Amino acid sequence: MTEKLRCPWGDTTDDLMRKYHDTQWGKPCHDERELFEMLILEGAQAGLSWSCVLNKRENYRTAFDNFDVVKVAAYGKDKFVELLQNPGIIRNKLKIYAAVTNAQCVLHLGGLDKFLWSYVNGQPIINHWERQAELPTNSTLSDTISRDMKNLGFKFVGSTIIYSYLQAVGLINDHIVQCEFRGI
Repeated sequence: MTEKLRCPWGDTTDDLMRKYHDTQWGKPCHDERELFEMLILEGAQAGLSWSCVLNKRENYRTAFDNFDVVKVAAYGKDKFVELLQNPGIIRNKLKIYAAVTNAQCVLHLGGLDKFLWSYVNGQPIINHWERQAELPTNSTLSDTISRDMKNLGFKFVGSTIIYSYLQAVGLINDHIVQCEFRGI
């Protein structure tokens, strides 16, 4: 059996990375819980590799009540201290604080789905990159969404984080044209 062609970063022996590439990255997402989860995980990635965060994803789900935005928004000092002591997640005070703040912002906003997809008129941007090296790390779209989210009080939402987030939740499909998972 011949393996399908993948984007170079997804063509790996790391089962989690491969599964993420094959089944999630670049696929349009409208699920509020998953949109919130990916926002928190992308923020947690800042300065780290995606592999590091992906390997902690299940720990994050447990630590952050399966990314229930109402529960996370209500976290107080005791939960904050508990999260700082959890070796299964990235124990960065600012990133943990950002998760709680962002949950509160999501609640105030009424959700992420309508907000995000309004920037692309409900249709994903499908790029046509030939090589992985062509993929940008930000765009006018990520600049705009980042600025708007910061103005709403969100944290860890710089343009590069937001571009990666948009790829993760399928507002942007950056699978290279040769990748056989591009349209799946």
